[in-house]
Amino acid sequence: MADFSLELNEDQLQIQKWVHDFAADVIRPVAPEYDQREETPWPVIEEAAKIGLYSWEFVANVFADRTGLTFPLVFEEMCWGDAGIALAIFGTTLGVSGIVGNGTPEQIAEWVPECFGTPDDIHLAAFAVSEPDAGSDVSSLRTRAVYDEATDEWVLNGTKTWITNGGITKVPTVHVVVAAVDPELRSRGHASFVIPPGTPGLSMGQKFSKMGIRASHTAEVVLDDVRIPGRCLLGGKEKLDERLARAREGKSTRVQAAMSTFEASRPLVGAQAIGIARAAYEYALAYAKERVAFGRPIIMNQAIAFKLADMKMHIDAARLLVWRACWMAANGKRFEAGEGSMSKLYAGEVAVRATEEAIQILGGAGYVKDHPVEQWHRDSKIYTIFEGTSEIQRLVVARAISGLHIP
Repeated sequence: MADFSLELNEDQLQIQKWVHDFAADVIRPVAPEYDQREETPWPVIEEAAKIGLYSWEFVANVFADRTGLTFPLVFEEMCWGDAGIALAIFGTTLGVSGIVGNGTPEQIAEWVPECFGTPDDIHLAAFAVSEPDAGSDVSSLRTRAVYDEATDEWVLNGTKTWITNGGITKVPTVHVVVAAVDPELRSRGHASFVIPPGTPGLSMGQKFSKMGIRASHTAEVVLDDVRIPGRCLLGGKEKLDERLARAREGKSTRVQAAMSTFEASRPLVGAQAIGIARAAYEYALAYAKERVAFGRPIIMNQAIAFKLADMKMHIDAARLLVWRACWMAANGKRFEAGEGSMSKLYAGEVAVRATEEAIQILGGAGYVKDHPVEQWHRDSKIYTIFEGTSEIQRLVVARAISGLHIP
């Protein structure tokens, strides 16, 4: 087991600088353009693939880090550049997490490389859980998966919503879909399925126009009699049948399909929020040292200096929570007190607070598009909503520390 340390090793420092340089030189110059156009930044994704940043080999090496700190470092630097573009590049990893968290070794080996493709043939992946009437209440999913024994196929019907990379056809896109196999068991009756690119019956519904992270594609995914081979059930039918049988007998089962993915991803979502918060803090600090009012830089006023001190303190505290959760996950330690949710909750709220304070420090200049802080504030808000709202995160932590099922 890797020892916990706040000192990054040489490999981590090199990766951090490599990603930071990419964010500074490639992402930031085009971020306002893609925010305004609300389009997927294909040239940036292609550049990331060309240098090996967008590849299954890179993700596999990062996940293999026993300290657990490399991936949050990467996400923080990418979102320091631009959160929407970062999600356009790494939104695929959520689908990958769904495969890794629920699939067999053979399925992981087959499908994870398919999620990325190659620099000359880029692929994407999407993870589809949320529905119009089932966001935070994952147990109420209506999307059904029915097994056709005669053909050894699963037939899926339903509509998913708020899906990153959902329904994209410009490049081959692997969809990982959570559906109800036995609705009476609610969340214990769910399973995850891989839907290969180009499968008939899967289409994109509404593409959403969003407040923030506008370079990231978010849309509905419509499943109309989608037929997939039996081998596309993640984990295999034998294990599913055993799990359903235990659930019907009232016995405890493993973590449900959607929850196992969210548990792994929430600290990394927190790292993204930290990147936005840090960008706002650094920009506001530089502005406060240069902007002169009443004959002196505005940072010389305690009202401004104290805001910046608080921003720095909360950002560093959020990063420590994220690093702790990522280290625990990498070393197989259980989140006994909701540490994963705790890190995402705090980091998301710090990002909203830090970006709002950055606007306040810039004053009127912070409210116009001449400065990036207004976009960062718009981008930050989603981090208190997606992958579990702040309210849901507090519920997870409360249940964990009390040992009670608080409704």
